Amino acid sequence: MSWQPSTDPELGDPQTCDALDLIIVPRTRDLGDGFAVRRALPHGKRQMVGPFIFFDHFGPVQFLAGKGMDVRPHPHIGLATVTYLFDGSIMHRDSEGNIQEIQPGAMNLMTAGRGIAHSERTPDVQRRDGQKMLGLQSWIALPAGKEEIAPSFQHYGAGDLPMISERDFTARVIAGSAFGITSPVSMVSPWFYTEVTAQAGTSVPLDPDHEERAIYLVDGEVEIAGDRHEGPRLLIFRPGDRITVKTLRPTRMMFLGGDALEGPRHIWWNFVSSSKERIEQAKQDWKTGRFAQVPHEHEFIPLPE
Repeated sequence: MSWQPSTDPELGDPQTCDALDLIIVPRTRDLGDGFAVRRALPHGKRQMVGPFIFFDHFGPVQFLAGKGMDVRPHPHIGLATVTYLFDGSIMHRDSEGNIQEIQPGAMNLMTAGRGIAHSERTPDVQRRDGQKMLGLQSWIALPAGKEEIAPSFQHYGAGDLPMISERDFTARVIAGSAFGITSPVSMVSPWFYTEVTAQAGTSVPLDPDHEERAIYLVDGEVEIAGDRHEGPRLLIFRPGDRITVKTLRPTRMMFLGGDALEGPRHIWWNFVSSSKERIEQAKQDWKTGRFAQVPHEHEFIPLPE
C-alpha cells in the first residue's frame, strides 16, 4: 500500500506500567469507499520498533458485490512488505512476475531491495460476490549493506507456518522465533512477528530476549502490570523486562519487534532509505519509467507532486 504522512492524534493520559515505553493510538485515514486504515507507525515519537517502520491496520470493511480494493502499481525501495490477513483475499502482482492470492493466515513477504513495483487488488471472484476484509500491512526497513539487495517474494500458506496451541490461546509464528518455535521465512535481519488469539482470562508471556518489542492490539482488551489497554493500540515496551499479558476479553494481538537498526531511515512516499540521495534517485526512476512493469497491469500511481 502507499504511504503519505498524516497528523498524529493527541494522546490521552493513560496510566502506564514501568515496562511500557510508549502507547500509540493509531490515526485513522479513509482511503475511500469506506475503507478505513489505522496507522500506528511511523509516529511522531517513534519511527521504528526493531526494523518495523510502517504498520497499517485496514478494515474491517465490507465490500459489496462488484466493489473491491484497487491499489494500482506503485514502487518500493529499501524495505520488505508483510501483508497479513484475518478476513478476505488480495491478489498480489509484482514486477518480478510473482502473482499470488493472499489469504487469511498466510505470510507474504515482498523484499523490495533495490526496487520493485507491485499492485494489490481484490481477486475476481471476491469482487463479483463481495467480501469482508480485515488485515495488516507492515514495512520492514532493510539493514545497512542490504538495502540494495535483489528484489524477491516469499509466500507461506497458513498451514505452512508453525503454531502453538494451548488451552486458552493459540499463536502462529509468522516470522522469526517465539514460544520456542521458528518460522521458515528467510530474513536479512533479526525480527519476529506472531499472531496471538486468546480467550478472556488468559495469561500470555512476551519473550524478553528480543531487543525491541511491541504488541499491537487488533481487538479486545488486556491488562499489563495492573493497567488496562483496549485495541486498537500499539504498546511499545522497554528492553529486557519480562512481560505477562492478561486478556480481559477475547483478544487478537500481534507480537512484533527485533533488533534495532544501526540508524534512522528517511521515508518519502513508498521509499525507505538511509540515504536522501537514493530516495531522490528512486523518485526519478519512477517518474521516468525505469522501474520494471507489473505484468497484466496497465495503470500506475503517479509520483506525488
